[in-house]
Amino acid sequence: MKVFHHRRDISQHIASLKKEGKYIGFVHTMGALHDGHISLVRLAKQQNDITVVSIFVNPTQFNDKEDLKRYPRDLNADLALLENKKCDIVFVPDEKEMYPEPDLRVFSFGNLDKVMEGKYRPGHFNGVTQIVTKLFDITTPHRAYFGMKDFQQLAIIRKLVADYGYPVEIIACPIVREADGLAMSSRNKRLSHEQRKHAALISKTLYKAYQTGNSKPFDVIKKNVVDTINKDPYLEVEYFDIVDEKTLQPVKDWGIPCRKIGCIAVHAGDVRLIDNITFNS
Repeated sequence: MKVFHHRRDISQHIASLKKEGKYIGFVHTMGALHDGHISLVRLAKQQNDITVVSIFVNPTQFNDKEDLKRYPRDLNADLALLENKKCDIVFVPDEKEMYPEPDLRVFSFGNLDKVMEGKYRPGHFNGVTQIVTKLFDITTPHRAYFGMKDFQQLAIIRKLVADYGYPVEIIACPIVREADGLAMSSRNKRLSHEQRKHAALISKTLYKAYQTGNSKPFDVIKKNVVDTINKDPYLEVEYFDIVDEKTLQPVKDWGIPCRKIGCIAVHAGDVRLIDNITFNS
């Protein structure tokens, strides 16, 4: 496994591999790796000749600087895990390498970045697209792998690729969950023992809503989800919306012909957790 810290070095190395006809798969992470990340790496290895993983906690996507400071970091453990999984290349830049000067680019995605995460974390997706475009330019992958836990991010990355003509195929990967259903996340490491036990209620409540299906009106389902989670003293819902898969706009009726995704954000103390579920209608 080769580890690179500088853009020029990894770009030159990947360019030489592509001249040999190698296909490049790319996984963008902020470290604190878990089995969810490894599922992306595993699929990238299956579908490509070379798998590249980036580890970089991107400051421009944090609208809360305290959240940035608290974000879990364990580079040595991450590198050991990737070595064990036979990753080919890891890119570990520092902030100066990625942002030698302020990135003033502003991206527009219509209403995709105005709802849900975009509403409650202003500037978040602009920071995400700043770093993703930089990493795509550096690693020039044929395929890039993103988890469906960050569903809104996935939708925005897809539009980014379409709007800006990036020659990369975006591969959506299923949510990986703990044994009790909690969606795997680097932020889970910050949960206290009690918060961790109670956080499993999020996925259980979403699954119960899924089982209800289209037998109840949207407003009833949404109220049930929010009320159920908010009754738990360790949890507080920030939002729960049922949205159109493509537009991310709230859907108010089961009869509307689109794939419907229930997206949620929940606070467990100062830890913010997100999850989603796809409804069958």
